[in-house]
Amino acid sequence: MAKTNYNLPADPAIRRILIIKWSAMGDVVIASAMFEDLRRAFPAAEIDLNTLPPWDKLFFAEDPRFARIVTIDLRGKDGGWRGVWTWLRTINRRRYDLLVDLQGNDRSRLLVTLLTLFGRRIPFRIGTQHRFPYNIAPQLGEGEVLSAFAVNQRALQAGGIATLTPRPCLHVPARNRRRGAELLAKHGAQPDHFAVFLPGCHAASKTKRWGAERYAELARLVLASGVRQIILVGGKDEKEECRQIEEFVHSEQVVNLCGETELLDLIEVFAQAKFLVGNDTGTAHLASCTDRKLLVICGPTDPRRVKPVGDNVETIQADLDCINCYRKECSHHSCMVQLTPELVFARVQAMLAR
Repeated sequence: MAKTNYNLPADPAIRRILIIKWSAMGDVVIASAMFEDLRRAFPAAEIDLNTLPPWDKLFFAEDPRFARIVTIDLRGKDGGWRGVWTWLRTINRRRYDLLVDLQGNDRSRLLVTLLTLFGRRIPFRIGTQHRFPYNIAPQLGEGEVLSAFAVNQRALQAGGIATLTPRPCLHVPARNRRRGAELLAKHGAQPDHFAVFLPGCHAASKTKRWGAERYAELARLVLASGVRQIILVGGKDEKEECRQIEEFVHSEQVVNLCGETELLDLIEVFAQAKFLVGNDTGTAHLASCTDRKLLVICGPTDPRRVKPVGDNVETIQADLDCINCYRKECSHHSCMVQLTPELVFARVQAMLAR
């Protein structure tokens, strides 16, 4: 049975730690706050991160918090029982003293169970679920709705690990900060005089998009208020959305950086913005690594679960019976239609005033 009265940082026998966090992008970014808490709690320990492509190269290749990045692609080339065997053999060889499973799904639980039953038993196994094979886990209230951040915090706290990091914490190499600053300089963007829009999301979840026309109208309102520039940011799935916004506004004050950056370049861009507005998307979680004001537009997803972390982040959602439906298709999209550009702009102004 899992217990909740440990004080693991006081145990000098914990010298080697494994963190499991595979996906998705937003969840990986959120978990980086826990990575920081673990590093602070165990300053002398070797910490390895077990993650999946592409996060190993995009976020953690040069992260000094980790001794090793263990990448076994359980969804791709290492799928099936071959991948399970590779994972078990790799993890067993490292002889960890503490395992922290922040993935918390059926597959990670299966792997940790197999490791516990047939491999070298790791003495301390933190999980987000109060069940075997974890011997340290939080007690969650029945029906309690918690964000991934809160669940992960509770898991660490069950092991006596202080959770002091208030927002995601990614290591940004100097070259990424330099590239972000150079992009801003190229377009004449001055700190605190531009806003950033994150108008896209994964192509498979388009009901989470507010829409190019609404973002274009919001851009006009923002520019009319005295903000000098709007910077559009996104990846390959958002190129058409950003192109449409640029076309609708038809102004040199709109700068389209979609597809021109690496993810870690963006943190420097975000850090210099006056404020940011975005959909429920992984890039919004990346933006929450900074202290800039961020408004996230939620439609079919529950803000209590998907809100990026930080006291600088707010969400806006229409008051409808069908909110939080999580549908991939919708004939009316009322949750976004009712959030007019004027309503969103008013919320931005109130947010900045606070």
